This record gives sequence, structure tokens and C-alpha cells, in this order.
Amino acid sequence: MPVIASDRQDACPTFSFGCRLSSDAQTTEVGSAPGSASATPPAQPTSAPAVAPEQPLTVIEPRAGWSLPDLRELWRYRELFFFLALRDIQVRYKQTILGVGWAVAQPLATMAVFALFLGRMAGVAGNVEHYPLFVFAGMVAWTFFGNTVTSAANSLVANERLVTKIYFPRLVIPLSTIGVGLFDLAIASALLAAMIVSFGVTPGWSLLMLPLVVLMLAVTAAGVGVLLSALIVAHRDFKYILAFGVQLWMFATPSLYLPASALGETAQVYLPLNPAYGLVLAFRQCALGDTINWYAFGVSSVVGIVLAVVGVLYFRRVERTFADTI
Repeated sequence: MPVIASDRQDACPTFSFGCRLSSDAQTTEVGSAPGSASATPPAQPTSAPAVAPEQPLTVIEPRAGWSLPDLRELWRYRELFFFLALRDIQVRYKQTILGVGWAVAQPLATMAVFALFLGRMAGVAGNVEHYPLFVFAGMVAWTFFGNTVTSAANSLVANERLVTKIYFPRLVIPLSTIGVGLFDLAIASALLAAMIVSFGVTPGWSLLMLPLVVLMLAVTAAGVGVLLSALIVAHRDFKYILAFGVQLWMFATPSLYLPASALGETAQVYLPLNPAYGLVLAFRQCALGDTINWYAFGVSSVVGIVLAVVGVLYFRRVERTFADTI
């Protein structure tokens, strides 16, 4: 036995790593199981591999025929709607001197022209108390309506890269322009409120109907803009028609610059078929505390809803061809 121990010591310097490893392993085994020459360590339990969560599956299929939009799908993309509106607001007033002052520059300039040429030269102001306020209240509503129609109509062509590269409900793009219009409307309405106080006008209970009137203005403007956006993608002629068509529409809405007493009875019956006529009239009546013309407001609201439904249906009809024709 002593000789064998001496041989092992001679062999250890040559295979020091292996001998030391063997010694350590033996020590571990003896320490783990006292009184046993070779104790087997307990087997470690093996954990099951982690299973990745199942990703949601989106199936994109073409829709044939006329169909209404999927409201649940639009709701899922509500964040895209918000960020598109925020982007347009930032881009509109970026690197401008007046900044958000441009939101009130257009209605103020138009009010000055109407008050000078129609109010003083044509003598229209004699039949209206506070004619500048009368015109400005109407121009605040019209500016929101006209700018929303124009922005929504050009929105698809302006976002060509976005339309052709990724999938999302295309209806989000023209509808996001409503947010920009509401931002400008809020700024212009603040100036309108200041003018109402300065002229000493006291609003009445009709002011409570103002949110409903703004809602109908937004629905009508968005409906017309959605219809024109789909037409502009296929036919660029509508883009040039839009440029002067909105200006003609403004002059075809006499509630902006003429009181109802200056119009005949027949005109007051048929003019509400122009949705902008009754909605602009109702906006001013709510803001200035006048009695609401429910006939004009009702007829214009119905016509606006019909235009919105037709615009959305046509948009959905041709939506699948946008990426190829834009």
C-alpha cells in the first residue's frame, strides 16, 4: 500500500489537472454522501421550454360590392388617427411667423371684405345689428367646413407612400383631417367669444345646441371630403375642380353674409338643400343667442348625413384599388 501511494504521487505531477479533478470529484462525492464511496448526485429537474405567445392573425380579404366600414377595425386604429391629426397640426404651423394665428387670419380677412363691400357699399349692414360679428360668426363655421373638405379630399394623394406600403383602414386618413379642423375651430371660437363680449351680445339657451351643430358640420364635411378623396385618386381633374369649387360653394351659401329677411320665401325653402346653408346659419344662431331655424337645420343635417353615407360607401367600393391607381 505505501508503494502504491508513492506511485500515485509520482504520477500526479505529470497529470496534475486530471489528478486534481479526480480528487475534487471524489471529495465532492464523499462530502455529499458520508460513508459511501461513490454516491450518485440527485438528478436536476429539467424545465420545459418556454412557449412563445401566439400572435394575433389578421386576414386581409377583398370586399366585393358596397359595404359600410368596420367600426371595430377603425377603433383599433384610433391611435393612428390621433397621430396623423397631430402630425398635420405640427406640419401646418411649422416655420410660420403667425403660427396658430393663421387659424383666425382667413375668417378675419373675409369678414373685413364682406363688411366693407357688402355692409357699407351694398347697404346690407343696415338690416343687421353688429354686421361684422354677424359675418365673422358665419365665417368661423365656414372656415372649419371648407378647410376640412379640402384637406380630406387631398389627404390620400398627400399620403401616397403610406397608402402603398402598409395595411390599415384607408378611411383613417381623410377622417384624421377633422382633428386639424377642430383645432383651428377652437382657436377661432376663442376670438369669436371675445368679440361677442366686446359687442355686448348675450348668448341664450341655444348655445347648448352648439356641439350638435359642430358635429353635423364635421360629419358633412368629412363625408364630402371622403367622396372627393376617392374620386381624386382615380381622376386628378377633381383636384382642380376642388380649388375653385369650394370658393363657389361659399358664395352659394348666402347665410354667411345675408340675413334671412333679405331672402325670399321660396329661397328659404330650397336653400337648406345646400347643407352648408342650414349648418352655418344654425352655428351663428347658437353662438349669438338667436332663435334656431329648425327647418333649415333639419333639412341641411339630413342632406349632410346622406352625403356622408354615399361618400363612405363609394370610398369602400374603390378602396382596394387605391394602391394600384394612386
